[in-house]
Amino acid sequence: MMTRRWRYLSVGGVVLLAACVLLAYQWWRAGEAGTELEGGPISLPSTHGEFSLSQLDEDQLAVIFFGYTWCPDVCPMSLAVVRQVRQQLPARHRDRVVPVMISVDPERDTLARLETYLASFGDDFIGATGSAEQLEDIAERYGVVWRKVEAPESSMDYTVDHTASLYLVDPHGEIHQRVLHSPTPGPLEAALNETLGAM
Repeated sequence: MMTRRWRYLSVGGVVLLAACVLLAYQWWRAGEAGTELEGGPISLPSTHGEFSLSQLDEDQLAVIFFGYTWCPDVCPMSLAVVRQVRQQLPARHRDRVVPVMISVDPERDTLARLETYLASFGDDFIGATGSAEQLEDIAERYGVVWRKVEAPESSMDYTVDHTASLYLVDPHGEIHQRVLHSPTPGPLEAALNETLGAM
């Protein structure tokens, strides 16, 4: 009886270990994906007028997040992390970091709504969106995916599943780092300090 139980536990342990290895590999690949992405120019209507990466100073870095204002959890959490990390940066680096949220829900996210939504995170947060064609072009170059999920029993009608990474991008559209979603500031803080120090 005990031998059979240990055999089941051993098999279960092997399966669990294999699952952990697979998960770790997928996270590693996701982290490496930033080095393979094309990136490139971004120019969209925004809450601060026409936004373009080329408008940034040479020593500035955009922290780009793709999301939407009706997002119940991931988006506000990610934006709060960006705000926290930016506030903790030394004064000489703070103005070099430009936070940008690109909405992947252009049907509902007008510039007025983006402005109201982002006001709670800071006046320096830029909200941008565009046509489906513009967003699809940027998404392909930045490795962003999203899909609408119908929610007929909800007052929102639908939600949007989307890539939740943060992209550190320079004025030339080069992706310096892709930071995986985290509810804590550590990963973004480390990535920003490393990138800003190298620019």
